[in-house]
Amino acid sequence: MRAGTEGRDLGSRRRGGALARFACAVMLALPLTLSLGPAAGAQEERIIVSSSITTFGEPAKYPDGFPHLDYVDPDAPKGGEISIAAEGTFDSLNPYSTLKGTPGMLSTIMYERILTGTADDPTGAYCLLCSTMEYPESQDWVIFNLRPEARFSDGTPVTAHDIVFSHKLLLEQGTPSYASYVSKIIPEVEALDDHRVKFTFAKGIPRKDLITQAGSTPAWSKAWYEKTGARLDESRLETSPGSGPYMLDSFDVGKRIVYRRNPDYWGKDLPIMKGQANFDSIRVEYFADSNSAFIGFTAGEYTFRAENSSANWATGYDFPAVQKGWVKREEPPNGNVPPATGFVFNLRRPFLQNRDLRLALGLMYNFTYTNNTLQYGLFKQRNSFWQGSELEAKGLPEGRELELLQSVADLIDPAILTEPAFMPHESGERQLDRRNLKRAIALMEKAGYTLDDAGVLRDANGNRLRVEFLETRPSFDRIIAPYIENLKQLGVDAVYTRVDPAQYQARTQSFDYDIIYDGYNVGLEEGIGLSQRFGSADRNDVFNPAGFGMEAVDRLIDVVVDAKTYEEMAAGVRAIDRIMRWEYFMVPTWYLGNYWVGYYDMYGHPQTLPPYSLGQYDFWWHDAVRAERLRQLGALN
Repeated sequence: MRAGTEGRDLGSRRRGGALARFACAVMLALPLTLSLGPAAGAQEERIIVSSSITTFGEPAKYPDGFPHLDYVDPDAPKGGEISIAAEGTFDSLNPYSTLKGTPGMLSTIMYERILTGTADDPTGAYCLLCSTMEYPESQDWVIFNLRPEARFSDGTPVTAHDIVFSHKLLLEQGTPSYASYVSKIIPEVEALDDHRVKFTFAKGIPRKDLITQAGSTPAWSKAWYEKTGARLDESRLETSPGSGPYMLDSFDVGKRIVYRRNPDYWGKDLPIMKGQANFDSIRVEYFADSNSAFIGFTAGEYTFRAENSSANWATGYDFPAVQKGWVKREEPPNGNVPPATGFVFNLRRPFLQNRDLRLALGLMYNFTYTNNTLQYGLFKQRNSFWQGSELEAKGLPEGRELELLQSVADLIDPAILTEPAFMPHESGERQLDRRNLKRAIALMEKAGYTLDDAGVLRDANGNRLRVEFLETRPSFDRIIAPYIENLKQLGVDAVYTRVDPAQYQARTQSFDYDIIYDGYNVGLEEGIGLSQRFGSADRNDVFNPAGFGMEAVDRLIDVVVDAKTYEEMAAGVRAIDRIMRWEYFMVPTWYLGNYWVGYYDMYGHPQTLPPYSLGQYDFWWHDAVRAERLRQLGALN
């Protein structure tokens, strides 16, 4: 999962991720229950009918019949444009092919799923394409009752047959890890009629999150795919009709993409969509790199920037448009768990499978120097994969977490049970911390490397230790260069290779790297998606850049997936966090608890933003009066 920027979340760069796991966990809203007898005299089965579902059965934040989401302005004006920047290039508008082509930014925006989440309820999934869902207490199956009014952008109805087709297409042509996993948990999907689709779940597997997994199935037009012969796993510029509020308007390969709001969008009056999808168009302008993208913003070539550079945020926002009051800066809070980013070791490389060697290499990264000298002191050091949440392991293990760790004690280092949760090393103000250098030399000796007379690390056969850092963003040059210099002081032949985006994509997709700056998306609630990111069976999945896998973690993932309470789930995740931090397959770096946003003063947003989304494409809006003023002043290019 590619770390998209220096200061922001991951997610947009790794394609197809939403297909493998739903972004929000599940929730249950004030259900209606029915009794359906399978046969005369047989015990009746309690059937739950609801428009939403939760993981652990607590009531939904939004009950059936809610008027609109709390954080939107239901009367927000429609119209205008929001324009953003993308770096690099694109040669495809199919976002679901993980190995062929580079997809255009926001190319998933046209497609909807059966269920959707909200920006203020991290545990909830609500009906979008469906009006209700029905399932037994056992959750052995679920039926989604699709809205008859749902339409694709070409005017054809969204039917249960389209959902069945989409499910099968994902199994046949989607990512192998998705197909392998979903085919095991969902053996049967059938259209009961045009608007009722039934997912049947496999016997003998935990039921938690299965309904949400089924509800994450997108709606693709069966008729279009059959007519065109298009494939899901190909690079193409032709797009299938989607049911979402936006559709493709125009594009210029490698330069620009414009999406326009569908004036006939079927769902515009749904309570969950009121006050959302307010822009007439979303324009994406492509730039060669981050520097040229920032220059484009200062010149008014695009109007909204989610800043990703501490240097820009600290020193760059003094250009004329800011001085004249044309551009606003904001730092709204971000309530999500920070992505678990850092310098990721590729454990597929045999020499990087030695923990002592990884610890030694990690000791040469100096967070204090990097943050204070290069990042203007704007960040905090990340400790945990689930930083700042109830899922973060702290101190000594105790209670249920300790019991779970003891259950896999024969598979983990005994120190995990008796020592506080592993914390990243501390460094001094100078670039090279000599205390850490000494520690690193000692660890390298344990790993089988010794310093020769020239201060070069060599193994028992006299081979020099060579490590390559692979990167594509120029903005990371200043971050990685001091780390490289420190490693050379250790005696490592450290090399920094910066390649263009196409080369980077090709090399990372084939796992041809030693170290990259990357990471893992994590959430406030975890379930079935853990196995794809951290499970042994998916060591070679694109969502597991380190290639990490351990039997102990596999067993604990099963505990998390099977958890019946939040407390059990949290204890399992804390145990996993503790083990993975000890294994040290990533050098933890920094995190930011808020967004950095710069935009031309032509947009409005709700006074209080929700905790789990910035929502600039969803519930912000265009202020026509302020936009016209900027045009008259010559602020926009």
